[in-house]
Amino acid sequence: MKHLTLQVLMLFACFQVSAQQTAATPQVNTDTIRNFSAYKRSITFAGLLQTRFLCSLTKDVDINGKNFDPAATATTGQITNSFMLKRVRFVVKGTVNDHFSANLLVNFAEFNSDPANKVLENAYVKYTLSNYLNVQAGQFRPFFGIEDVVPNDIIRTLDYSNQYYAFGASGWQSFQTGVAIFGNINKGGRLRYYAGAYNGNNRNQANDNDNAKNVYGRLEADVFKGLTLGVNAAQGSLGNGNGNALGIDVKGGLTLNERWELSLGGEYKTGTNFALYNALMVKPRLSDVRMQGFYIFPIVRYNTNMSRIRGIEFSSRYEYFNENYRFDHNSRQTVIPNVSLIFADDFYAALQLGVSIDLYQKNVPFTTAYNHNLAYLQLQVRF
Repeated sequence: MKHLTLQVLMLFACFQVSAQQTAATPQVNTDTIRNFSAYKRSITFAGLLQTRFLCSLTKDVDINGKNFDPAATATTGQITNSFMLKRVRFVVKGTVNDHFSANLLVNFAEFNSDPANKVLENAYVKYTLSNYLNVQAGQFRPFFGIEDVVPNDIIRTLDYSNQYYAFGASGWQSFQTGVAIFGNINKGGRLRYYAGAYNGNNRNQANDNDNAKNVYGRLEADVFKGLTLGVNAAQGSLGNGNGNALGIDVKGGLTLNERWELSLGGEYKTGTNFALYNALMVKPRLSDVRMQGFYIFPIVRYNTNMSRIRGIEFSSRYEYFNENYRFDHNSRQTVIPNVSLIFADDFYAALQLGVSIDLYQKNVPFTTAYNHNLAYLQLQVRF
């Protein structure tokens, strides 16, 4: 009996020691650290499918706006109407913790043509210290105007403006590789800043084409409720000397009643046209090769609040753009009246119908600088 009692006491003591050792081990702390490292960790996927039908309404002009001689091209023909996939985008967003996140964006529709230096659009890491300081590094769109933060799926018209693509071709905006910082200036966030440096030779390049970096800055302020004003400035190069770009933009919105809403956006920009300068056979002074333009984009929305059609939008963007206004200029005016049927909130499903009307100061035969009208019917779904 004494031996049995002694054995029970020894077994109980072993359990006590084991429990104390278990409590003393850092297992709990390790779990805590492991849980903290997984704080807010997540990954999300999104996509966009944008398909359209285009039809040229101008005789002897193709869907790309190029004038052609029907007699000279009778054997090969010119495409005056076509179905096409404009965008097939796939987005991956990963959140590591409350500071680090990453973004990847590809457009598979660019495989329809030469995909060199295309397809990959966003590829950047973002570090968020606070509302006052965010750091972004990789390939992204520098914030140099309101179109740089408008995703393709909510453009709400046929496409971005002519000035957006021209300034992108010269390295001032669109997808670039570099680093940026941005955040609020005041506590309420009504005044914000954006600044950065990037290579300036556009996306998906192995490295910079010179040792100079483009730098940009932007200030944005909510002047009052529903109205935001922004100013932009940049300086840089594209392998041939230094240039600069300046811009100002405004956007706002107004809810008239529970059914009707009004929104308005507009931009003015001027800058060195590196892309045109590099294409010229006879080189003038770089400072004389400048582009400028502005657009205004009003949108009126009627909220039907029906189960299948959530809203109807009416818009008509007007744009004036001159790719070389200091000499040999040929200004271009574009008007795009558009009607959108919105089948799901926030443009998750929409059908758009409109006409793009291009008017040039002077027609240049057998080029894209030629007056033309293009009708379009576009269906998009994002998820």
